[in-house]
Amino acid sequence: MATTTHPAQPDHTDPHNSPTVVLGVDTHRDVHVAAVLDHLGTLLEARSFPATADGYRGLLAWARTFGQVRRAGVEGTGSFGAALTRYLRGEGVQVVEVHQPNKALRRRRGKTDAVDAEAAARAVLSAQATAVPKAGDGHVEAMRIYKLARDSAVKSRSQAINQLKAVLVNADPTLRESLAGLGTKTLIRTCAELPDPSPASTPAFAAAVHTLRLLARRIRQLSAEAYELEKQLRAAVLEHTPQLLERPGIGPDSAATLLITMGDNPERVRSQASFAALCGVSPVQASSGKTQRLRLNRGGDRQANAALYRIVLTRLRRHDPTRDYLERRTSQGKTRREIIRCIKYYVAREVYHLVRPQTDAVELMQAA
Repeated sequence: MATTTHPAQPDHTDPHNSPTVVLGVDTHRDVHVAAVLDHLGTLLEARSFPATADGYRGLLAWARTFGQVRRAGVEGTGSFGAALTRYLRGEGVQVVEVHQPNKALRRRRGKTDAVDAEAAARAVLSAQATAVPKAGDGHVEAMRIYKLARDSAVKSRSQAINQLKAVLVNADPTLRESLAGLGTKTLIRTCAELPDPSPASTPAFAAAVHTLRLLARRIRQLSAEAYELEKQLRAAVLEHTPQLLERPGIGPDSAATLLITMGDNPERVRSQASFAALCGVSPVQASSGKTQRLRLNRGGDRQANAALYRIVLTRLRRHDPTRDYLERRTSQGKTRREIIRCIKYYVAREVYHLVRPQTDAVELMQAA
């Protein structure tokens, strides 16, 4: 990859006299491209570095030859740029999460990795990008890893169960009838213990028995993995934020999903309205002229939105105050769908204050 170079800059070895520069990084799996701007927005240089521990150190050391690096805009802070983000934060650099450049601007200027890195730095310098990335180095990151593996095991188990039942549809009538009427758990246990077919069996019958046995054993193995990961997930939530599990309708999976959305550094979400918007449950203005209305927020983290929806459904079945609210709002002419949207917002507010209990005191102090 070509390196963009401007006239050589002096090596500012004295940190007290060094000017302040802004770093921008376009991240990829194997290589990161960095660009440095001065305080006036002049591009000083762009260069690529390997996405390794030595590459991170080299990137920051190179950027510091132009001056003090206090802020850095990084693309992909939750994926390819996660490790670089953690390293820069550890070195005292304020990292700002930068989204991909505007598509209209990209069409006019073209696209290269150096251009994207420069755009990331300019987004920080102009204050267009202000989002604080997730820390990704604490209890919540551990929950994310456990949940990732558990969701994969659950999805694979469901797929294997469907495959097992699909094999039975076209299986030999003798085999199919011997397994008819069994519940899912009993069916899996019976298939896992099927005896070897006799030598006189047809090839199709033997293949069906062999396949059913393998699928059933796979399902049992995936169930054990999902159970063990769920135990780890519950233990992590209990250690970090046990107060969430004390609230009605919030289980380990939903609690972990909402905590993952907030991140290991929940202070980056500065208000309950910000968290509601992050979960996609905040109302959005859609007014024009004489029409004054709000519409549904279709943005935000959809996994967190789904977790709030599951919590609301559980409360509507088992939580008397929520059921009373449903009846009261229904009598006022609200539809069930509208009421669920309102309750989701209330649950998001409740979760925010459980995770950040000091927020109320801070807001009162600021108001005073």
